[in-house]
Amino acid sequence: MSKLTFHSNSNYTVKEVFDEFIDYGIIKNLTDETIGWYRMQYSIFQQFLKNDELDISEISYQTVSDYILYLRKKGTCNEMTVNSYLKGIRAFLYYAMEKEYLVPFKIKIPKANKKIKETYSDDELKVLLKKPNMKESTFNEYKMWVFINYLLGTGNRISTALNVRICEVDFKNGMVQMNHTKNRIAQFVPLSQTLSNILKEYLRYRKGNPEDYLFCNSYGEKGDIRTYQEMLKRYNNKRGVSKTSAHLFRHTFAKKWILNGGDVFRLQKILGHSDLTVVKEYVNMFGNDMAVNFDKYNPLDRMKINQQKSKIRMVM
Repeated sequence: MSKLTFHSNSNYTVKEVFDEFIDYGIIKNLTDETIGWYRMQYSIFQQFLKNDELDISEISYQTVSDYILYLRKKGTCNEMTVNSYLKGIRAFLYYAMEKEYLVPFKIKIPKANKKIKETYSDDELKVLLKKPNMKESTFNEYKMWVFINYLLGTGNRISTALNVRICEVDFKNGMVQMNHTKNRIAQFVPLSQTLSNILKEYLRYRKGNPEDYLFCNSYGEKGDIRTYQEMLKRYNNKRGVSKTSAHLFRHTFAKKWILNGGDVFRLQKILGHSDLTVVKEYVNMFGNDMAVNFDKYNPLDRMKINQQKSKIRMVM
């Protein structure tokens, strides 16, 4: 823990205050993923500053404006990426302002055009969900097949999935308990019969104790996110699928749920969002697909009241 004391107008370097900001996040019990995200955002900001030993008080509105231009000129940052980098630094700078290390100023996130979230197509899913030949495949290949089924069947984030323990899969009541989520709130997700059968078979091969992690590494320990993402990449590429992101299964789950007529309130709970904001984004982003079976679900067409043929008669 850094030994800074909070005095108004104290002179500290940008690096010292950021270290304090991270300590504060740890005290608040932020997840390792969130802490890592802040560190990553800061590393980009650090590259821009070139010298993070300068006094924190030298950071101004103009500094942030120059940082936005710097990101846009990098060429590798789209609008959404720029905003993501800026949000992390804004949280840090607002902390510095709250502690009176920095003269307060507003940091507005620029508007960005939100693109439709990428998902796996039906053809890609058919390829990825085809079960490996158990006599020829390795355990890792089989494990990735199970993992993909789990992600698509629950909508879990990869970090949440890798923290599920065997004892938290309740086959009797058809539920998966998740104690490690992004918002730190434990939740339950229904376990479909298809996924239940897949996991039961998987556990006959995986074995393990109730407290062990469901998806482990080669030593039976908790699986690493980067390792699983890399294994997923190899699994998909081997089957000719260029998309390799684990998070796309979450987007695909949401899209399929909406298009299959699932209600947004249950989707919000399953995905673990605190409100409907993100769910509404899914609905808007997949709008082009909303024409599918539109007549089937449209209340006017379902009533079929106005579909009787009759001559048009006009009263003069």
